[in-house]
Amino acid sequence: MAEARELAIDMRRDIQRGIDPIEERKRQKIEILTFKAAAEKVHSEQKAAWKNGKHQDQWINTLETYAFPKLGDRLVNDIEGPLIREVLLDIWLEKPETARRVKQRIGVVLDWAYANGMRATEAPMRSLSRALPRQPKQDGHFAAMPYEDVPTFLKHLHKRTSVARLGLEFLILTASRSGEVRGAKWAEINLDAKLWTVPAERMKVGKEHVVPLTDAAIDVLERARPYYAECSNLVFPGRNVLRPMSDMTLLKILRYAKLAFTVHGFRSAFRDWAAEKTSYPGEVAEAALAHSVSNKVEAAYRRTNYLDKRRELMREWSDFCVGR
Repeated sequence: MAEARELAIDMRRDIQRGIDPIEERKRQKIEILTFKAAAEKVHSEQKAAWKNGKHQDQWINTLETYAFPKLGDRLVNDIEGPLIREVLLDIWLEKPETARRVKQRIGVVLDWAYANGMRATEAPMRSLSRALPRQPKQDGHFAAMPYEDVPTFLKHLHKRTSVARLGLEFLILTASRSGEVRGAKWAEINLDAKLWTVPAERMKVGKEHVVPLTDAAIDVLERARPYYAECSNLVFPGRNVLRPMSDMTLLKILRYAKLAFTVHGFRSAFRDWAAEKTSYPGEVAEAALAHSVSNKVEAAYRRTNYLDKRRELMREWSDFCVGR
């Protein structure tokens, strides 16, 4: 009875201090995870909703690189603004886009911890933004090689043979996104019909995209056959044949050539060429790039993917690239 009376007195004191004894007991039963364990849990729960496989990998990889060294072993209820600022400060101005992504992902992990009863507050991101220096403005455009230089660059690619160089050449000739090419499988290729069908789950807009293949693009595929591995069926496999090559593998080709362009910029080069050197309607070039129609009314009534016109457009682009 004496112990019960002491316990009752302690509870009254807690209530007077604004502490709910019932909620406190529930909280004490919850296992508080480290930031690393919580991040891995969040990644496991949410990655199925992300269509982009590259994003799935990058989400956890950026945290492993920039956040885990200082936050990884810390309990999520022990991480506040000053510590997060310390993580971000080293890259905030040097790698602004990466830093913003790391900041956002740290916030997601801490908010998840709060929602699961592991923290008393949400992530302190609003105050944190005011404690970091202003980042330089970005123009938002990808650095694109001028389309006039693309034929010369393709000749440079032909100086050596590697799966990465073949993948980059195929990307240029098809005006495709990096992830679409790196994840391409032989099962998606129909050489008789000269078509490459990219499934919806690998497209940015979540819609199947059919790419007409020119003779030059098919020639790249034929040169890629020696790299075929039945276990993966990837057209351009990475060092581990079960996985696609990384986006950085393609970018390194440009960096080794001392070119300050991006891989994605080749799509801009194609679009500029189509506008400057051809008379094809803009919607045909946009369809070739698999861009979504921004006008909802137009999108609702459009029933064509301009495949026949895109065959001719891509043939002319291919002829231009190979110098015909």
